[in-house]
Amino acid sequence: MSCGQISLSFLLDSFTQGVGLEIREDASITETRFDSFISRNKFALTMKTLAACYKLVETNTFCTKRDLYYSDPQTYSNQGTLDSIIDNISCMLKVPRNSLHVIATSKGCIAGNLTYKEKDGRIIDCSLTKSGTLISSHVEDIKSILEIFIMYDITSEAKFILVVEKDATFQKLLDEELPQKLYPCIIVTGKGYPDVHTRLMVRLLWDSLHIPVLGLVDADPHGLEILCVYKFGSKAMSHDSCHLTVPCIKWLGILPSDLKRLRVPDEALLPLEHADLKKSKEIMSRPYWGNIPHWMKEMQVLLETGKKAEIQCLTAVSENFLTDVYLPSKIRCGGWI
Repeated sequence: MSCGQISLSFLLDSFTQGVGLEIREDASITETRFDSFISRNKFALTMKTLAACYKLVETNTFCTKRDLYYSDPQTYSNQGTLDSIIDNISCMLKVPRNSLHVIATSKGCIAGNLTYKEKDGRIIDCSLTKSGTLISSHVEDIKSILEIFIMYDITSEAKFILVVEKDATFQKLLDEELPQKLYPCIIVTGKGYPDVHTRLMVRLLWDSLHIPVLGLVDADPHGLEILCVYKFGSKAMSHDSCHLTVPCIKWLGILPSDLKRLRVPDEALLPLEHADLKKSKEIMSRPYWGNIPHWMKEMQVLLETGKKAEIQCLTAVSENFLTDVYLPSKIRCGGWI
């Protein structure tokens, strides 16, 4: 590589069973060059970001992507530009983003039968919270500690991990004391599309506890998209799928086939929109689609009926149907796919 030239892997994805989306071995390489007028600005921004990451690593300090952007917002012009550069550097160096000491602001929450030690030595007891504990921005540091003292730094009697799409549903489950009413369990939410820290935490718990991971999402293409991110990873982070994916995750609900079986009223359902059909087509074109035949059947049900439903639709059956009937019966009877 000559001076004034940076090579970056172009993200072409392949699917590997047990890992998820990965960069193909024959992925093409793009070059960002100082002597090219078209890429000169990108080259300068990449070098500036590399210098900032080097300083963070050298001083063993961390900063968020947002903080790094606001250190020079006029140069980066927008947050998306910096995010893309950080992902490219991570891919080029073949290291997790946290290794650059640049972290995203964590948004996911966790609750239930779980105690673990934080990076700063604090003991976090997730059973004490009534609204969930914010997932740490230093999950990888928790992981490195666990690899040495796993029996001392994480304690849980949970029988399963329940990954919930929405924060509103997460809060409802806590308000209804689901972890106490049912089996001991851990409940996690990424509050929609999950951030990296939430995905790292779910993977860490699966690696450490070896218990089932179940997903509760809306019965629509976007809910299935979120479930696929947990199971197979995302294009943007395909270079780090081995640390982020949970290949064993099962779809607990809401299954499109459940809607008819439970006689959910039509007025509680919503018509599929153009964006839903577009998302369905995109998901079905992905390399892993043929490996999940049961999920494929549920997608077909969704498209045939032309109806979608949010988790909250179950309140149309009865107010506490989700927590009193639906989840207990599906978990006890193994009603996941």
